[in-house]
Amino acid sequence: MREIIDLYDGWLFSKACTEAPTAMPETDDWEAVELPHTWNAIDGQIGVQFDRGAYWYVTSFEAPKQPIPGGRLYVEVGACGLVGEIWVNGQFITRHVGGYSIFRADVTDALVEGENILAIMADNRYSDKVYPQRADFTFYGGLYRYVRLISAPASRISLDEFGGPGFYIDSKPVADAAEVKARIHLTGWEAGQRVSLQIFDEADEGPVAEAWGFADDVVTLKTCIPDAAFWDEAFDYAQYTARVRLVSNNEVLDEAENLFGIRSFSIDPEEGFILNGEPHPLRGVCRHQDRLYLGNALAEEAAWEDAEIIQEMGANTICLAHYQQAQEMYDACDELGLLVWAEIPYFAGSWDEDAHAAAVNEIKELVAQNYNHPSIFCWGLSNEVLMGPNARPEIQETLLRCHRDLNEAVKSLDPERPTVIAHEYGAGWDHELHDISDAEGWNHYFGWYRGDMTDLADWCDQYHAQYPARRFAITEYGCDSVVSYHSLTPTKMDYTEEYQVLIHENACETWAERPWIWGTYVWNMFDFGSSIRREGGTRGRNNKGLVTMDRKIRKDSFYVYKAWFSDDPFVHIDGRRFFARPGETTTVKVHSNLDEVSLYVDGVLFDTLEGEHTFIFENVPISYEGTVLTARAHAFEAEFDEEDEEEFEIEPEEYVDTITVVRVDEMPESYTFPGFKQTQDAINWFESVEEIAGSLEAKEGYFSLNDTLADIQASPEAKKMLLNALTAIAGRALPEQWLFGEDTSVTVADMLTNPFIQTMMGENRQQSTRKLNAALMQVPKE
Repeated sequence: MREIIDLYDGWLFSKACTEAPTAMPETDDWEAVELPHTWNAIDGQIGVQFDRGAYWYVTSFEAPKQPIPGGRLYVEVGACGLVGEIWVNGQFITRHVGGYSIFRADVTDALVEGENILAIMADNRYSDKVYPQRADFTFYGGLYRYVRLISAPASRISLDEFGGPGFYIDSKPVADAAEVKARIHLTGWEAGQRVSLQIFDEADEGPVAEAWGFADDVVTLKTCIPDAAFWDEAFDYAQYTARVRLVSNNEVLDEAENLFGIRSFSIDPEEGFILNGEPHPLRGVCRHQDRLYLGNALAEEAAWEDAEIIQEMGANTICLAHYQQAQEMYDACDELGLLVWAEIPYFAGSWDEDAHAAAVNEIKELVAQNYNHPSIFCWGLSNEVLMGPNARPEIQETLLRCHRDLNEAVKSLDPERPTVIAHEYGAGWDHELHDISDAEGWNHYFGWYRGDMTDLADWCDQYHAQYPARRFAITEYGCDSVVSYHSLTPTKMDYTEEYQVLIHENACETWAERPWIWGTYVWNMFDFGSSIRREGGTRGRNNKGLVTMDRKIRKDSFYVYKAWFSDDPFVHIDGRRFFARPGETTTVKVHSNLDEVSLYVDGVLFDTLEGEHTFIFENVPISYEGTVLTARAHAFEAEFDEEDEEEFEIEPEEYVDTITVVRVDEMPESYTFPGFKQTQDAINWFESVEEIAGSLEAKEGYFSLNDTLADIQASPEAKKMLLNALTAIAGRALPEQWLFGEDTSVTVADMLTNPFIQTMMGENRQQSTRKLNAALMQVPKE
C-alpha cells in the first residue's frame, strides 16, 4: 500500500548556493524555512523590481520501505515557481517547467541507506522558454505549496499520469440514476491482478455501486448509481467518492480515492449556461491566489476562506485566473457549488517552440490533475493573446497552430468539457482564433480604460447580433478603487469607491437583461500583487478587487453583487469610509436584497423606500457633531399550514446596518487621489502614440522613438538611456528582459502602446513620451 509523508518542516533556503547540496548545510548562507515559502512575499507587492532568481531549498529524509520488494519512492511538489529541479543526494532527477501545477519524480534509484538529501531549485527568472513571460501579476518564486514523499508498491495505480491521481471519472445523469465510467492507468501490473471501482455516497455506509476488471495498462470500468443525488443546488452539491484498488489474490496492493459529482452541463448561444437541464446563468468573479505580504505561500485554509467570501457575495462561478491553483481551491468550489473556469498562464509570448511544448504539457497537467472536480466546466487555452505585438500579421499562423495544439491536447484527455479563450477588446471579431475554442470570453473595461460604462451593453448587443451562434461570456470587467478615496461626484479614473460602485451597478443591470451572456466575471474578487503597476497612489498592486488584498475590508462594490445575487437577507449602507462630508445634507446609498429599506437619522425615521438592490436617500441632514445613520429592513417569510391549507406570515426578522458621518466645511484633501485629473481614454492613448511620436523631432544621426528596439539594443548607450529614462518616469527599476524580450522589430513608439507601459508612465503620458524622445536624441548613432 502507498504511504504519503508530508515535508513541511526542516527545510533550509539559500540565495547564495550555486549547486545541489549533498549534505545538510551548516553555513550562514542558509536560513531555516517552512513550506509553503516564497522569497517575493514583500517585494512582489510594493512596486519595485522583485527578486527573480534561481535559489535552493534542501531537507533530509529517511526513505520509507514497502513490505514487498520493488517499491518505488516519488517526490511530489505541489508547485514551484516558475521552474523546478529535483536533486537527491547530489544526483539530478528531473526538471519541471511551469510554476503552478503538481509534478512528481521517481527518486528510488538515487536513494541511500539512512539519511537522504533532497534539494530543489526554484527558478523564477525571465525566460522566453517559460510561460508566463509577461502579465499583469507578480511571478512569485519558491516552493509555495507543499512537498511530499509517496511510497508506492511495484504494482500500482499510475503516479506518472501528468501529476494526476491516475484515474479519470466520467458520470452523467440518466433519469434518476447515474452512469459512471472510470479510466484507470496502472504501472507495473502483473497478469492475474484485478482492479476494482467502488462508489460511496456521503453517508459512507458501504459502496452504492461497484465494478471489477482485469489489470491492464488502462482499465475501463462502468457502473450505475441508482437514485443518484446530482451536483446542483437541489441536492446541496452532493459528491461521491470513487475508490480505486489494485488487488492480487487476497491483498490490496494499492488504493487511491477521489471525490466526484454527477451533473451535466451545456452552453447555448441564446439560453446561456445550462446545468442538469436547467438554465443556470453564471455570475461570478476572477480570483488571484496571493495575499498581502504572504505572496502565494498560503496555508490550505486560505483557499477555503476565499471561496466562502465569494459564496457570501452570492456568486456561483469563479474564473481561477490565470493559472492552475491549489487543490484546496477546487475542493472548496466542489463543496460550495462554485462552477470553475480553469486555465493555464498562456499570454503574450515569444512563440519559442520549447515554451510552446511546455504550455501543451501545462494544459495536460491542468486537465489530468483536476479532471474529477465536478465544479470545473471548461478549460481555458489562453488569455488576451492577441494584445499588442501579438496581433502582428507575421505570427498569426504560429499563434493559430499553438492554439490548435492546446485544444487537441485538452480533447485527448477530456473530449466532453468545452475549451475556452478569453479575448481582449482589441481582438478582431473575424479572427480565426474564434473558430478554435468551443466557447469564448471577452475582457472589457468600458468606463475605465475605454469609453463609458454604458458602452458595455451596446457592445454586447452588437457582437451578439453579428455572431449569434458564438457562445460568449464577459471574463473581465471592472475598475480600480482605493478605500481612501471618495467623491460626491464620482468620475472615471478617480479611484474612488463610489465610482467603482457605479461601474458594477451598471454591469449588474446589463447582465440581468441579457441571459444569453452565459457567464460574467468581475476583475477581480481581491486586490492582488502586480509589481509593474503604479496606480491610485499605490505601487505593486492591482486595486480592482471587491475585497482588499488582506481580505479585511469588503469594498462597497461587494455589496452591489450581494444585493443582486445573494439570497441571504442583508442591508448595507455605502460610504462608511466616506465619513467626513461637506454640506448640510448628503446622499445616502443603501444596498440590500430586501424590497423595503428605512433610514433613521440619529434614531429618528427619515424615510422608507421600496425598490430592488439599490436605495438612494437624498438630502439627509448631517451635523458637525456626527450623525448616526441606521438602515433597517425586514425579511418576511411565509409558512404553509397543511391542516388549514393556508399560508401565513411568521414574525419578520430585522436586518440593521449603522454608520456615522460627520459634517465638515471642505472635502478632505486625502479623499482625492493626488494624481487625479480627467484623463483621456486608454484607447485614445493607444491611437495617439504614433501621432505623438511622428510629430516629435528626429535628428538625423541620432536615436528617437521611431527607431526599433533592435536598433536600441544594439547600442549600449541608447539601451542604457532608454532604461534609465523609463525607470525615472516609472519611479521603479524595470527589468531589461521585460522591455527587450518581446519582438524587437517594433519601434519604441510601438512598445509604448503596451498597456502596462502606459500604466507605469502614469497620467502625464504625452509629456513622458516627449521626455523619452528627448533622452534618446542625446545618443548619436555610430
